[in-house]
Amino acid sequence: MLRSLVGSEMCIRDRSMIQAADVGVGIVGKEGMQASLASDFSILQFSYVVRLVQWHGRNAYRRSACLSQFIFHRGLIISVIQAVFSALFYFSAIPIYNGWLMVGYSTWYTMLPVFSLVLDVDVKDEIALQYPELYRALQKGRLLNMKTFLLWCLQSVYQGGVIMLMSIVVFEQSFLNIVAITFTALVLTELIMVAIEIHTWHWLMLLSQLLSAVLYLVSVVVLKSYFDFTYVSTWAFVLKVALVTLVSCFPVTLAKYLKRRCKPPVYSKLSD
Repeated sequence: MLRSLVGSEMCIRDRSMIQAADVGVGIVGKEGMQASLASDFSILQFSYVVRLVQWHGRNAYRRSACLSQFIFHRGLIISVIQAVFSALFYFSAIPIYNGWLMVGYSTWYTMLPVFSLVLDVDVKDEIALQYPELYRALQKGRLLNMKTFLLWCLQSVYQGGVIMLMSIVVFEQSFLNIVAITFTALVLTELIMVAIEIHTWHWLMLLSQLLSAVLYLVSVVVLKSYFDFTYVSTWAFVLKVALVTLVSCFPVTLAKYLKRRCKPPVYSKLSD
């Protein structure tokens, strides 16, 4: 009966119904610890439910939505690069990146900045508790739905296609260094995209960005079988990578900026 009234998702605090609930909240009381031990979340006072839902719950949903879609974007963009590369060379089964580059892309170069998004907050806790209306966007699924998923897919296809096509068509004379150009632009694009999604910077976010950049620079020097350091250290390489990264990131950044200006979210109005 409760499910038919409140919808598919329920938050229950009674011990007898915790096992059947989607989210169980137990309160530690004089009657014992049974409800608290059987619950998903345990609190000391009933008044803590407000902070649990409107602050911690809201942040958890926002961060999970952003992180899951960004991880998908990170995997799809490199898949698009490989698909375009194979299509340009008669669908040959030759990987453009292999070995340590693939391992590094999934771990050292992009993992820390992407997972640092779990530290992001859009409003202060006082504002989130004062305005329960902020939770309405989450209830309507505006942060994670088919529309947002398709937008991230479109962004990945565009950026992956631009990185590969520009590197081959525009810089055809640098074909022997195509791996260094495209992979550097790819890593920089991911770092910039993470920075764009952040609302409030945390020192660990800055550290993750800096550490990832340093690790990549060290890899360029160490992994001589993948990078020609003589070419990588030239201004021609730097300018080509900067141009590819600019074309890849600028339209996406501009679109996000215009969307926030023309249709600002509720939290931005409260922050101002």
